[in-house]
Amino acid sequence: MLTGITVVDFSRHLPGPFCTMRLADLGAEVIKVETYPSGDPGRVMGPRIGQTGAMFLSTSRNKQSMAINLRTSIGKELAYELARQADVVVESFRPGVMKLLGLDYERLSQNHPSIVYCSLTGYGQSGPMRQLGGHDLNFQAVSGFLSTIRDEDGKPVIAEVPIADYAGGMYASEQICAALVRRFQSGEGAYLDLSLVDSLSSWMGMHALFAQYSAGAEMARFFKGRLAYQIFETAEGKYVVLAALEEKFWLNFCRAVGREDWEGLHGVRLDEYPHVYEELKALFLSRTQQEWGELGSEVDCCLTPVAEMEQDRADEHGKGLEVHAQSALAGKEELNGDTASQAEYGANTWQVLRRKLGLPVEKLEELGRDGVIPFA
Repeated sequence: MLTGITVVDFSRHLPGPFCTMRLADLGAEVIKVETYPSGDPGRVMGPRIGQTGAMFLSTSRNKQSMAINLRTSIGKELAYELARQADVVVESFRPGVMKLLGLDYERLSQNHPSIVYCSLTGYGQSGPMRQLGGHDLNFQAVSGFLSTIRDEDGKPVIAEVPIADYAGGMYASEQICAALVRRFQSGEGAYLDLSLVDSLSSWMGMHALFAQYSAGAEMARFFKGRLAYQIFETAEGKYVVLAALEEKFWLNFCRAVGREDWEGLHGVRLDEYPHVYEELKALFLSRTQQEWGELGSEVDCCLTPVAEMEQDRADEHGKGLEVHAQSALAGKEELNGDTASQAEYGANTWQVLRRKLGLPVEKLEELGRDGVIPFA
């Protein structure tokens, strides 16, 4: 759907690269500009697959990699000329960095008023926190999201998935697509100031409304405190989820397990019927996860296994996870019928500079000798 759209991506780590990968999956040509000679920090951050960071691999399919030394004046100008020809620019530096590089929206839009320019940061371009460093856990905390994820003792817990980073990346790709629609309609470009905190805060609307007009704890009790909305351990120490919020699902479950005496307990809370909760826990411990999964497939009662990333999964959704993983690991995989490739660091530098800026080989060799780009 975005075939013909060129995105120049200066972002690093996770939120920006996740955003541009989504745009690439939609057909956009994404040119990832990495610093030379160090590259995206994500390449060496966290757990690695071989020599490359898993975080980087997971967000790099369908992109071209360019390496430019942005500490040099000619490197900055090359990046500027590349961005000036793009439809979309994405960056994730702290406020002010792109202006120091001469790659800010104000400069680019003077000669390219239809450009869609997205700055994706933790706290946005304005406000007292704008220059503060931060990571996913900080953004979860500031947005209020972290206060909704607590253990049995009421202590906030750390999610294994970087929720704010992914939320911000999804929100950014959505806003970029909306800005492109407006550009096609009116010719106007856009500057998008996207904050990870604001993105995650937008998920908190129901909780905020509930807290304003009712007791704050009531929102948590609506979900976590319900008898029929729980995580249960199975016979072999694995887990399943029962999320029978609606009465029809609860009735189906009760009848399927031969406990018609529970039918009148739809919607009740744990603290109202603790003995039934204990009976439910004992019931789920009587069968394996696979057996409960089979029951959930046969009976419409919102009963599903808690899938583990390590386990071999043959179901449709498990195969989807496998494809995403393999597209990152293998370099080339079929994803929804399209080839998904992950370019090596700087592999497309010469190709892009020749194709986009028309630089001859002699000039590229000179830039390579001067340390502006990799020497092929």
